[in-house]
Amino acid sequence: QVQLVESGGGLVQPGGSLRLSCAASGRTFDRYPMGWFRQAPGKDREFVAAIAWNSFITYYADSVKGRFTISRDNAKNTVLLQMNTLKPEDTAVYYCAASSRLGDMRQDAQYDYWGQGTQVTVSS
Repeated sequence: QVQLVESGGGLVQPGGSLRLSCAASGRTFDRYPMGWFRQAPGKDREFVAAIAWNSFITYYADSVKGRFTISRDNAKNTVLLQMNTLKPEDTAVYYCAASSRLGDMRQDAQYDYWGQGTQVTVSS
């Protein structure tokens, strides 16, 4: 059974940093994309960042570009999201996603497996 487990969320002040981690189990994703999405209250789920299997290609939503960095460790079957200079509008539940096929990494339909989500709250 495939599982994705996120960790690292929490409450942080504006301008602060958090690092989210996602550990996959049940199969390896070392040949496929992985990504992060988020959903704020009352809003649709939106793309945040994605990374190709070899880390050579990354994508970011315009709203997080220059502040967030996605990375992965295929040996550990994990993907990370370093979030700096956080803003109140970054408040959301963040979801890790993994794909078992190639395609547009920025589309949620690309992903077959999802974590349960971790809450990130940016507030003073």
